[in-house]
Amino acid sequence: MDAPPLDFTGDAECLSLFVEHLRLKHGSQFNPAFASEISRIDPLPHQRIAVYHHMLKEDPLRFLLADDAGAGKTIMTGLCVREMLMRRRIRRVLIVPPAGLVGNWEQELRTLFRLRFRIVSGPDVRAGNPFSGPDGDLAIISVDTLLGESAFAALADPETAPYDLVVFDEAHKLSASAERGRVHKTQRYKLAEALAGCPPAAEYRALAWSARNLLLLTATPHMGKDSPYHHLWRLLDHRVFGAEEAFRKVSSASRARHFIRRTKEEMVDFDGRPIFRKRHCDTFGYDLTPGEDGERALYDRTTSYLLHTYNLASGNQQTARLAMGVFQRRLASSTWALLKSFERRIAKLGQVADDLEAGRVGLGDLQIAQGALTATYSADYFDEHDASDDLDDDGLREKSAEYEDSVLGAVVAVTAEELREEIRTLEDLSGHARRLVDSGHESKFERLREVMENPGHCGDKWLVFSEHRDTVEYIVERLEGLGYAGLVALIHGGMAWQEREEQVERFRDPAGARFLVATDAAGEGINLQFCRLMVNYDIPWNPARLEQRMGRIHRYGQKHDVRIVNLVSADTREGRVLQVLLKRLEAIRRELHSDKVFDVIGRLFENESLSEYMTGALSDEGELRSRARLEATLTEAVSGIGAQERKHYGSGGDVARRLPTMRDEIGRERYLHLLPAHVRRFVERACPLLGLRVRGNLDESFSLVPARSGALDPLLQGLETYPADARDRLRVRRPKENERCVWLHPGEPVFDSMGAEVVARCREDALRGAIFVDPRAGSPCLLHLGEIGVDEEAADENPPVRRTLSRELVVLRQDEDGAVSVEPLDAFAFLQNASHVAPGAAPLAPKAARFRTGAAARLAEEAERIAHERRAALEEELPERRRRVGVNFNLRLAELAKRRRTLSKDARAGPDQMDEVVQDQKELGEQRTLALRDLDAAPGRVVPGAVRFLAHALVLPPTGEDEKEAFDADVEKVAMTVATEWERSRGAEVMDVSTAPLAREAGLTDHPGFDLLAVDPRGEKRHIEVKGRAGRAEVWMEENEYRAACNLGREYWLYVVLDCATSAPALSRVRDPFAKLWAKETVRRRISAAEVLSAAEADEP
Repeated sequence: MDAPPLDFTGDAECLSLFVEHLRLKHGSQFNPAFASEISRIDPLPHQRIAVYHHMLKEDPLRFLLADDAGAGKTIMTGLCVREMLMRRRIRRVLIVPPAGLVGNWEQELRTLFRLRFRIVSGPDVRAGNPFSGPDGDLAIISVDTLLGESAFAALADPETAPYDLVVFDEAHKLSASAERGRVHKTQRYKLAEALAGCPPAAEYRALAWSARNLLLLTATPHMGKDSPYHHLWRLLDHRVFGAEEAFRKVSSASRARHFIRRTKEEMVDFDGRPIFRKRHCDTFGYDLTPGEDGERALYDRTTSYLLHTYNLASGNQQTARLAMGVFQRRLASSTWALLKSFERRIAKLGQVADDLEAGRVGLGDLQIAQGALTATYSADYFDEHDASDDLDDDGLREKSAEYEDSVLGAVVAVTAEELREEIRTLEDLSGHARRLVDSGHESKFERLREVMENPGHCGDKWLVFSEHRDTVEYIVERLEGLGYAGLVALIHGGMAWQEREEQVERFRDPAGARFLVATDAAGEGINLQFCRLMVNYDIPWNPARLEQRMGRIHRYGQKHDVRIVNLVSADTREGRVLQVLLKRLEAIRRELHSDKVFDVIGRLFENESLSEYMTGALSDEGELRSRARLEATLTEAVSGIGAQERKHYGSGGDVARRLPTMRDEIGRERYLHLLPAHVRRFVERACPLLGLRVRGNLDESFSLVPARSGALDPLLQGLETYPADARDRLRVRRPKENERCVWLHPGEPVFDSMGAEVVARCREDALRGAIFVDPRAGSPCLLHLGEIGVDEEAADENPPVRRTLSRELVVLRQDEDGAVSVEPLDAFAFLQNASHVAPGAAPLAPKAARFRTGAAARLAEEAERIAHERRAALEEELPERRRRVGVNFNLRLAELAKRRRTLSKDARAGPDQMDEVVQDQKELGEQRTLALRDLDAAPGRVVPGAVRFLAHALVLPPTGEDEKEAFDADVEKVAMTVATEWERSRGAEVMDVSTAPLAREAGLTDHPGFDLLAVDPRGEKRHIEVKGRAGRAEVWMEENEYRAACNLGREYWLYVVLDCATSAPALSRVRDPFAKLWAKETVRRRISAAEVLSAAEADEP
């Protein structure tokens, strides 16, 4: 669309509103921490450091965020994504977590950052391409769904635009490792390679693009082996970190550009207090009921059955061991879970026996089927996977349950007769278990009941975990039978994530459920800081799962010490082994005077399988061996954990040391805030233009109602993204936690819809230009608001394809002689409408079109200047980058040469292995050439982006008497003197910040919206706007003063000095003038002397 003529006939109010919209849209230019303003979080020190001092400083972002669990990596990611979106550094974002965390990611990004990510499921990718078009710009997909053929094909589709940022959560699951010179990569790792821009595996070469920005998240980047840790770094930059030795040689300063890790002990609030409360772990034993039909007898009989079955499986001990593990876990979990396992195995063995007897299968078929089962599950699923892996691709089934169901079909007998004999044994055991269930008594549940009904926990909320859905459903039924019907929430892997979220909200509601009973799979990813009591109804044999459970309630935001209750039977061999584990962990906690041991349980068993201790404990001798081994393992591992972490990660963060600097930084940021003042002002000015009226209080909650038919229609789509009871509760100030309302701000759909309507109606007026008065101006001038950018041309594309690196606003001032200078971004804030001036009579109007050509040239120069700065930074780093890339490739070639020599001496090595090494050497040489060529070309690919004008203003100096009086220099001097002397009389230190140089010297913006900054002996600050009048004329506030008064509230004071032309000037002081004088007004900023006197404070300071 052609630009309209620059004739200054545009509506001045429309132009001002349009500029205000642009200011908010580009909020990060005005406040570098703008995302923290428009998010429902107050970032903690370690979170601010990660996002604003590390991640955002890197362009491109290639980063490994490795803070301890519970540190808020989702929050840091959301803050970084929101900031990068606001800065136009990215447009498309793909988040790839494990299936169990997909719903949590969507919920936190939506509720805390108002980022509407689309969850992409298996059915979505089978139905079409969910990644193409605007609906795919912000997407979340589980890593295993993305590995599917349909999903990856959609990602590689030419219609799918490249993603600018890819985030991998639980990145340690992208595993690859080197063994004897050969690298073994999982499919997950190969997928990450393709998205990260590493040379892709053959099956992923269809992806023609890679993400410019990559963020890897994990609390456990180093899992006991150096090679997988190195391969995570390789994803960040394979050209520098490709060789393991090159990775080791990289300096700590270079690593710090890509990595940060802080432990829970380092994380403090802004007062230096630890943000994590203490954990208290209690292990409660219980006795199994005696007698022939008691629980003890069932345990002994089941154990005998397991030992007999294992000894019988001479040729298939691996599968038998897995089946034994299932029974052992479920035996320790609940009688109901054990009963269901018996019934399932009876059904499976019965089907096999029937097939053998009918001749439908033979022994060979049976052996093939069992071999396939062993191949599928070469190790215990629970050892190999933590809770985040448990949900399937669509998040509707628990893989752990599928594993148990499969291995319960493991056959160790070889004849139908032997199978029938085992079935009879199982039926006998099943009958015993059924009688116990029907009796209505379970010792473990009675112990749980005693704990929960302790008078000290009356009314408290409880989180109860079990590995097994059968046990979870049993606990729910028993609790409801005790009279807690309607007070028990349930989540398991058979629920859609939305249903799980509804159950969690029931539990979160203070008047809702008292108990939440969950499986590990369903519980992973939910944040329950409001609950402080947790029960492990059964103890996971994978310690990482125990760690994950505790992390649900022991995380930032928990306001109380946390109590963990473990229920373990001392009557069983497995229980006694678990008691050794739990009691030793508690002893270590006391020895270290820290509960850090609970955060490293998983790492204590990095090279050990706890399930081996349990299956080994079936006999008395095995129990003693397991207990002794466990004791030794824990003592040795804990003593080395600290040293290992320092070796791999360095000395850690420096959160506490940086607190004073950060407090000062946040103090200065207050003066940069755009919210709520700018949003409030935008809403009150936009409503009349859009045909809307405000019903209610803009400073509390309000609704928008149409003043003309259909005026509200453009906002309805945004409003409908909220619950019905929130749509009539709009706010411009940040809501309280869990408050149901629509908080208007940039990036929020209702506010963005208002902005889009303002742009549609006001763009032409802004380009035509309008006439204004600047009370501070001494001569006429033109102000031009433009947008400039910097782009990067993609390598090897013809014609060159560009991607945006940044977009920003620029204000240019053009004087009467045509000279152009760059002005502060708030230059438009001082302008007042001058509708009384005819465009044809205004100075400079006839020259405007010609002047615009000169301004356009300067705008292009600004774009080139910024692009040049980026190029210069790349060129400055180029020699060191080339050196590091050269070192990496030399070392990688040396690794391949060594492997080639080894293979040539190894008689067992086949020709395929040697051919593979030779091919790798050839490809590595080509990659080196390409990498160095790409580095050399990178600065030249940075070019100025498109430039355009957005608005023009013809600015005149004041002419009216009122305007002249308002800025009489002599009057202002008297007023400033009176106000300063008053503050000093009460012992305050006073800084004059009334001019741009003085404000900058004080660490403020050029025009902070007040004249004096006073700090009294108690440290209390007053931000004082001084108004002087020769007599008793009205005073009025400029836009920046009005907004500062809105944002600073009771810390903002209006000091009005009347009668400055007399020998007795009179001072009146108004605290929080916004609330007292303007809050209920929508336009007026003029105040009479009588109003000032009425609102003024008493004479006391």
